[in-house]
Amino acid sequence: MQIGLFSPAEQTKNATIPADLSKIVFEDTKGNQVSLADLKGKIIFLNFWATWCPPCIAEMPSINKLAQLYKDDKDIVFLMVDADSDFGKSVDFMNKRQYNLPVYKAVSSVPEVIFGGSLPTTIVLDKQGRLSFKEVGAANYNSKKFTNFIEKLKALKD
Repeated sequence: MQIGLFSPAEQTKNATIPADLSKIVFEDTKGNQVSLADLKGKIIFLNFWATWCPPCIAEMPSINKLAQLYKDDKDIVFLMVDADSDFGKSVDFMNKRQYNLPVYKAVSSVPEVIFGGSLPTTIVLDKQGRLSFKEVGAANYNSKKFTNFIEKLKALKD
């Protein structure tokens, strides 16, 4: 399944997330916790997905390619948040498809401005923690337009 409808663009206004970022916490498969506040100063690619979600599955190859493009860039962090919080299924999913994406689960409440419950949902926060991009539904993140968008965020002063 391929996805073609997608037009990334910086939002007309960078909205600062109203909630305290230090309270938004995710946990990886090893039990390490990270808050969005811990990641301030980095560009955060945050994707909410599930193994049973066809649009999530459809966009995953493009996310994997994007992550591989930036795998050595310490200023960009990928958080793939399993909406079901089932590490067994999500890790098996990633391994079976040979995706090298870090799986997390939310261990705190997540403000609706970040995730309103629709899958997949992808947001990008800039280095200041401002919401710079939000897409609800499947998209192709392995495109020149999206990598140009990421590069613009990288070029912004801290």
